[in-house]
Amino acid sequence: MGRIKSISIDGFKSIKELKYLELEKLNVIVGANGAGKSNFIQIFRMLDAMSHGRFQEFILKNGGADAFPFCGLKETPKITIGFQFTSDDSPSAPSPFYEFSMSSTDAEQMMLSEKYSGYQTGLLGDEFERVSLESAFFRQKKKLTGFASLIYNSISQWTVYHFHDTGSSAPMRRSEIVEDFEKLDGNARNIAPFLLHLRQEYPKNYEDIVKAVRLVIPFFEDFRLDVLKMGEAEKVKLTWKQKGTEYPMQPYHLSDGSIRFICLATALLQPVPPTTIVIDEPELGLHPEAIHILAELIKATSIKTQVIVATQSPLLLDQFSIEDIIVARRQNGTSTFERLNAEDYAQWLEDYTLGELWTKNVIDGGTVHE
Repeated sequence: MGRIKSISIDGFKSIKELKYLELEKLNVIVGANGAGKSNFIQIFRMLDAMSHGRFQEFILKNGGADAFPFCGLKETPKITIGFQFTSDDSPSAPSPFYEFSMSSTDAEQMMLSEKYSGYQTGLLGDEFERVSLESAFFRQKKKLTGFASLIYNSISQWTVYHFHDTGSSAPMRRSEIVEDFEKLDGNARNIAPFLLHLRQEYPKNYEDIVKAVRLVIPFFEDFRLDVLKMGEAEKVKLTWKQKGTEYPMQPYHLSDGSIRFICLATALLQPVPPTTIVIDEPELGLHPEAIHILAELIKATSIKTQVIVATQSPLLLDQFSIEDIIVARRQNGTSTFERLNAEDYAQWLEDYTLGELWTKNVIDGGTVHE
């Protein structure tokens, strides 16, 4: 299965209508507060919950069914979201397509209606359509074949990484059982066993992560990843070595920016990345030098897999090409998303960087007062 080719959204939160927004291998979304970036990313969080049988739990935790329709249920009785995929075979091969619709029940839940297709002719095929409280599509993995199986395998791997919580009690600073290494969690809860597994089974990727961390944290030498026996469980935490001392450094010795960069480097340099990686505001708490290195990691990762990044950092924006940028805007109470065209800004870019053009609102993505 190829990457996401386009996404269509009707009636989801601030997004009233978005038809076939094309997504490339690298997509950097910028926009002012409230423009709709978080709502766009929440769709990927929702797909993750659907693929793990936690759709209704996700709905309830995020305000209930009434919190999702654009301008409320009266104006938007049904939400529809669709994904078109590229084909691995050839550009002219049929484009697999998955679509689901959501409608509210009296019990503050959402009913799902789903369709998938192995072709795209302007209308979806109807090989599959069920109405249920949880995703019927993701419940029947063993029965899916052909394009449906490819769609399932692709979507079920999507991961949203959000490393904002780096406080003293953040999951990434705590110990986790050594067996929890299959997939790096979205909040890096299991980063210690994940790194331990990489050191044992993927030494090249592990060393690449260590080298990247050293560029940002010069006094960092290596991870220790001490395994501790806790009753019947063996747990590991993010212990590490500092240059010039044998003293075992603990997770609490890492600053917020340092541990956040460790998580970002691990997510971007993992040996078998998700089919689509989504990262929300990765620049938070990072030194400008670290942002330069982060951008290089993002670009390198996008060669291997699809990457979607939401940012508000002009400095991070400076590191990319204008064709990589999607601008989120709020116009007349609704969110719009548009990929930039290099020809429109060619003359400006002779004298200014992308970040400067965005700061000056030449790239129209600033705050809009309605």
